[in-house]
Amino acid sequence: MKNLILLFILMIGGASAMEIRVATFNVSMEAENYVPRGTHVSGEEMFAHLATGEHPQIGNIAEIIQRVRPDILLLNEFDYHPDAQKGIQAFVKHYLNQPQSGAEAIDYPYFYIAPVNTGVDSGHDLDGDGVASGSGGDAFGFGLYPGQYGMALLSRFPILKDDVRTFQRFLWKDMPDNLMTTVMDDQGKPWFSEQAQQVLRLSSKSHWDVPIDVGGKRVHILASHPTPPVFDGPENRNGKRNHDEIRFWVDYLSSDNKAAYIYDDKGTKGGFKGERFVILGDLNASQTEGDAFKQPIVNLLTHPEVHGSFVPRSEGGALHSPQNPLGAMHTAAWRMRPDYVLPSQHGWKIKEGGVFWPTQSDTLYRLIKDRNASSDHRLVWLDLAMAE
Repeated sequence: MKNLILLFILMIGGASAMEIRVATFNVSMEAENYVPRGTHVSGEEMFAHLATGEHPQIGNIAEIIQRVRPDILLLNEFDYHPDAQKGIQAFVKHYLNQPQSGAEAIDYPYFYIAPVNTGVDSGHDLDGDGVASGSGGDAFGFGLYPGQYGMALLSRFPILKDDVRTFQRFLWKDMPDNLMTTVMDDQGKPWFSEQAQQVLRLSSKSHWDVPIDVGGKRVHILASHPTPPVFDGPENRNGKRNHDEIRFWVDYLSSDNKAAYIYDDKGTKGGFKGERFVILGDLNASQTEGDAFKQPIVNLLTHPEVHGSFVPRSEGGALHSPQNPLGAMHTAAWRMRPDYVLPSQHGWKIKEGGVFWPTQSDTLYRLIKDRNASSDHRLVWLDLAMAE
């Protein structure tokens, strides 16, 4: 109803700007979340719970979304399934469309999902253990089954699916000055074999450019989830991949010729071709904390096309880390800011923003009180007004 009213006002010329709420949320809804640690997973665990509408943790995640009510929402770590009715549509139907603990139901008539690199057999020994297992560290992106840690985009506005650009199969070697060539073992030899270097993909999950029709104007959602810069060794193969996965967006948005090397999964070359955009996702990097290389995220936040100076905050995050002056900016329980909503410099005015992190005195604290309540990440949102 809110969006219909806004669209009507916009059409009759009674409003100078249309406002939307855009959010990102690493929901940690991959299969291993639903079994005891160390238990073998089939990859079907999340989908089984989505079908029932009765899983309390998923219900809490849905309630968080209902409380914040974003118009456009990226979900990270939402397992991919090619049958949307088993995955994202089941989540909408059985959880978001149902009132959760007094929260108002919410509907998302539009969604976008696509394959990711996690759990897809690379055919090579990428983790250096002498065995090409086909999964885990030997997959194109770490995963025990194809689609683990996937992504899903929900929208109240039409998604222009024919114009989506995905970069799942972009090869790491094709990025100029990439850090893959600097990944060395303790003997100073290349960590990845020559054969592996020819096929290794840059994206640990994928990079998406998804245009959405918002009141007759295109908004491009630039979505990704770079690999954590840890879980490796002195060769720092994950840290260097995280570096280049974030750098991809820096190059993609550049107005000079830096993006000329980029090609999408349809073979179209070049960088960003739109006007308004919002970068969404768990980038697993902070300019001040954590193990990631700092320069790529700094370059993204200070990019001339990116409005990176507004930082969403929460009182809950501040109280979670009372000795840390950066606590209010944190978006994860493990005390860092890995999750971002970054609008373009042009085409928007930032009205407000925040991190859903209730304090212990808040009745909604039950939704985030521990890892089992919902996720170890928090939903991050911005209210954006369209500007000419």
